[in-house]
Amino acid sequence: MKLDQIKELGDEKFHRLTGVRKGMFAKMVNILRKDDGLKKSKGGRKNKLNLEEQLLMALEYSNNVGNRYNQINFITCSTAMLISLN
Repeated sequence: MKLDQIKELGDEKFHRLTGVRKGMFAKMVNILRKDDGLKKSKGGRKNKLNLEEQLLMALEYSNNVGNRYNQINFITCSTAMLISLN
């Protein structure tokens, strides 16, 4: 699904697809934006996918793995890592 289609989904369907609620998704995007701004201030090429699409792809992948423990661990560790970078 494309990002525009996914944003139009209700909260339950969004959660079922990604494994996180819309509010948490927005918080994760904000953390990524802060980190990306710091990283891009040093230079580098432009991303092919925007940050929301990158996060969505990672969440869809982790949700489709099927192992709930790995999914929760992935999201928790990723979020903790992003927070520690700031």
